[in-house]
Amino acid sequence: MTTLQGSGSNDFSHDIIGAAVEVQRLLGTGLPAAAYVEALALELGEREIGFSQDVPLEAQYKGRSLGVVQRATFIVEQSVLVQVKACDSLTDTHRAEVQAGMRLAGLALGLLINFNVFPVVKGVHRLVNKARADA
Repeated sequence: MTTLQGSGSNDFSHDIIGAAVEVQRLLGTGLPAAAYVEALALELGEREIGFSQDVPLEAQYKGRSLGVVQRATFIVEQSVLVQVKACDSLTDTHRAEVQAGMRLAGLALGLLINFNVFPVVKGVHRLVNKARADA
């Protein structure tokens, strides 16, 4: 998996990032992540972008279910996993969380958005599950 800045031509990352920019424009920085999650859900809905929120992700181990091991903040248009944060800086653990979520959900693209970075576009990390993208 690789981290890329910017957006691809035929995915929803540009639309999602645009919605995040609008959320931060109105709310600013410094709020808890939950505030940005709810505002982003409203903004995606207003833009008629399909999404599921707080999506449970299950894992398997040697053919046995481990149950729900993680939750995705959003899955947008059944193709992009989005994790929302509001922290001083993103860590490798945050990126690993998105990568694991993409694997569990079988998705090729993930966005990790940190609303405490201004402008928010500098806090967006686009991750690609190369194994899934090449399939």
